[in-house]
Amino acid sequence: MATTTAPPPSQHIIASPKVQKLLQKLHSASEAQEKSISQLLFYLGRLARYYLFNETWSAGADQHMRDKFVSLEPNKCQFLYLLARSIGARNIVEAGTSFGVSTIYLALAVGQNAADPQSNLVAGAEGMTTRGKVIATEKEPTKAARAREHWKEAGSEVEPWIELREGDLLETLRVPDSLPEEIDLLLLDIWTPMALPTLEIVRPKLKRGAVVITDNTAFAKPLYEEFLEYIHHPGNGFKTLTLPFSGGLEMSIYLP
Repeated sequence: MATTTAPPPSQHIIASPKVQKLLQKLHSASEAQEKSISQLLFYLGRLARYYLFNETWSAGADQHMRDKFVSLEPNKCQFLYLLARSIGARNIVEAGTSFGVSTIYLALAVGQNAADPQSNLVAGAEGMTTRGKVIATEKEPTKAARAREHWKEAGSEVEPWIELREGDLLETLRVPDSLPEEIDLLLLDIWTPMALPTLEIVRPKLKRGAVVITDNTAFAKPLYEEFLEYIHHPGNGFKTLTLPFSGGLEMSIYLP
């Protein structure tokens, strides 16, 4: 396995030393996995099987990834945090939580936005209140359990702002009246065949100006073909741009 050094505490996010230390530890573990020869060969093999056999996923791939972080790189996570803060995001959906690393950044942003007296005040039954949550999704029970452990370790800055939906997200996100009236940000960090079906479920709840972030759209462009066709079609209401992060990061703004 490749060696790696922990990234320094980020100056781009507001978080306690405890949370910063936890994020360093999780990113280091994830980076070591991603740089290993076996994992690089796995990703190349998935692309080869797509080109040769039109195979997008398999039970064997599920088994291989069961203990893998597959978390976003630190710079992508920091970008997500700053983006969520800049748009005052209160309601976020994360498709593909894995061990819950990027969820920590999103929850920090939502909690801080909700606590800001100058933004996102909502009229409630008892006056002006603040609300917000990250709806996280994870199919694999062992990953969901690890994510909960990490959020518990992060503590009150993070854990109260997360609602984890365990199981098939195409079912858990479809529960009637279970999504917020308006969603500010959708993160698609999930296997490529799931990206478009997930977007189609969440789209009716996206507020005007909502942001959709999709990972690895340059590296895995052939696997995202239907998704990319959808968000580029002018009738679907998205303006989109591939940002030059590692593997490509698609930033799509919903402007119906």
